[in-house]
Amino acid sequence: MWLQVSLFSLSGLLLSIQTQAQDQASLHRSNDPSGHCHYTFTVASPQESSCPGSDREMDGVLSRLTLLEALVSRLLAGVDKGTMTGVGANREEGLQELQQDKERLNRQIQELQRRLAELSQEAESLRQKPCQQTLTSVGTQHENRPANGMYQSGVLLRICISLPDPTYDFGNSGYQEMKAEVTEISASHVFHEGSCGELVSVGDPVSHRKSDSITGKYGVWMQDPEPQGPQYTNNTVWGIDAVRRDVRHLFAYEDMDQFSRGFPMKVLVLPEPVESTGATVYRGSLYYQRRRSRTLIRYDLASEYLASRMDLPHAGFHGQHPYSWGGYTDIDLAVDEQGLWAIYSTSKARGAIVISQLNPESLEVKKTWETNIKKNTVANAFMVCGRLYTVASYTVPNTTINFAFDTATGVGQAVSVPFKNKYSYNSMVDYNHAQRKLYAWDNFHMVTYDIRLGRASHGRS
Repeated sequence: MWLQVSLFSLSGLLLSIQTQAQDQASLHRSNDPSGHCHYTFTVASPQESSCPGSDREMDGVLSRLTLLEALVSRLLAGVDKGTMTGVGANREEGLQELQQDKERLNRQIQELQRRLAELSQEAESLRQKPCQQTLTSVGTQHENRPANGMYQSGVLLRICISLPDPTYDFGNSGYQEMKAEVTEISASHVFHEGSCGELVSVGDPVSHRKSDSITGKYGVWMQDPEPQGPQYTNNTVWGIDAVRRDVRHLFAYEDMDQFSRGFPMKVLVLPEPVESTGATVYRGSLYYQRRRSRTLIRYDLASEYLASRMDLPHAGFHGQHPYSWGGYTDIDLAVDEQGLWAIYSTSKARGAIVISQLNPESLEVKKTWETNIKKNTVANAFMVCGRLYTVASYTVPNTTINFAFDTATGVGQAVSVPFKNKYSYNSMVDYNHAQRKLYAWDNFHMVTYDIRLGRASHGRS
């Protein structure tokens, strides 16, 4: 079988190549009709006497010739017209490039082998050490807080990781699992679930309900972190719609599921109207500010009567020192691990936030701290472990908790903990230390945020 293929260089050089499986071949050179030099390379088929004309075989031959043509074109690149002297030079350059690539690959292989040797040494060093134990807390949820003020702990996981067998061939393409031993150990003497610390992070908001009326634009909702009787538990949800001239209705829901459905089990009518969104529930009582006054009220939920009332000395009210969003948020009551607090300002403090710890029975002020945080420059505030934290904006979707004031040291500082206003009008933020969550009312939506506390810098517990 004879097959002739012509290849032309850019100068018009035509190279015809005929292929055969044997080593015998002949090369002829002659001018074509146009005067260009014509090279013909000829070999004979060892088996076929004539070309069968198979399309499949021809396709295969053409494929191989296409590859050959590409190779020849590459070799002829840069060759002077009418000569073949540049072919050898270009081929030498190609060989040099291949040699350089080979040397580069060898260097990379040597580097990988060196790194593998280092890793093997590290693995052997770790293998000869005793098993490293990592203690990881796994908290348990409790219905009520014990009398000692601390939660019983859950368990700790002791994790021991075993490295691969020393005889394992790291160059093998297979793999070998690392094994971990997990052991439950008692942790009652190691940590307390209710222990305090500094605020490290706030999670994304989780929506539980959307108000279906204009009166639910903003309000307050909460759960009692330390319920006192069987009638209402820490599952009971409390809510107040604050957009009214005379706010007196306190809605009680059996649990979070009924709250999300909007089905209250009871509606309590308060003896005095409520001012804004600063109310809170603690130890079986509702604490709130009486409308258009600096008077604080403790309303007993079980007996449904006004248990005590007390003016908060010198506190601004009804728009004198509100948060930046307004809403007559002059006095904000809060609860944390340390007890009941009032967040407000006075004329003497010139609008800066004042914090007072209150007696939960009589509402008398136990101790007061003045900060340098202007109350009308922050959107909201809450207490965690005796520390005040402020929220920078009530409308910006991705804002921050921007200031912290520690009542244990009397020192304040700027912080930057990311906080999300998902619905762009956050009118209430309160902390529940039993749930370790923030509760918020964001533009008709009632949401919660998980929080994470770090170790206290001054050792408070």
